[in-house]
Amino acid sequence: MESMEKIRPRSPLIAKLMTAIAFLMLYVPLFALVIYSFLGPSAGPGSPQAWTLEWYRRILVNGEVLDAFNMSIYVGIWSTLVSTLLGTAAALAIERFRFPGRQLFDMITHVPLIMPEIVLGLALLIWFVVLRITLGPFSMILAHTTFSVSYVIITVKSRLQGFDDSLEEAAHDLGASPWQTFWKVTLPLIWPGVLSGALMAFTLSFDDFLITFFTAGVGSDTLPLKIYSMIKFGVSPEINALSTLMLGATLILVVFFFRPSKGAPTHA
Repeated sequence: MESMEKIRPRSPLIAKLMTAIAFLMLYVPLFALVIYSFLGPSAGPGSPQAWTLEWYRRILVNGEVLDAFNMSIYVGIWSTLVSTLLGTAAALAIERFRFPGRQLFDMITHVPLIMPEIVLGLALLIWFVVLRITLGPFSMILAHTTFSVSYVIITVKSRLQGFDDSLEEAAHDLGASPWQTFWKVTLPLIWPGVLSGALMAFTLSFDDFLITFFTAGVGSDTLPLKIYSMIKFGVSPEINALSTLMLGATLILVVFFFRPSKGAPTHA
């Protein structure tokens, strides 16, 4: 018996027009950024600009940019690992256990999502000064973990809400210990949520500017801070090339992590 698809009304012309305008406003600047990163200086007045890879070559041999990139990767990886471990454990505690202050703790996890970044960055700076923590990579890892752990908690919680508890009960009935049940049953089933939360935490850490600006020390600039210091002297083609590389890396991550699985059902 053939499945009957619900007939949807055709969208009005104004809706299509507004959608097209919104997409143009979002993506035309990105296309312009990519194009300008491949344009070299013109040979003279009135002559067209030639296509070149010179700006990419300059970026790839720029020691300061490479150091900032390595710092962003270093801070991003460590903050992602810490926030993923803490966020997954917190999500399991909130969803599986009942303890005093559970609802309050659940509410607090949403605070970094709605708090202005400038307030959070200033609060973290004051807190680090009070604790006498030297500003640098360690302080940035703590700061990035503070705001990214909430995203991990929410992502893993959404995965746990559709979890079938009878699978864990079956594992216990078959003699599995709590750790065996977690590693062989629970974790594989919630792994997509854990991976999504980790990817989001790394992306937020790598792209963050405002909180990093407050918590970074001397000589510990990340890539966003380096780009900001470069545009103080004007937007050069090197910045366009660097931004294009970051855009390409982001697209590769999105395609890799959100590609359809081989066993995904297809609709005719």
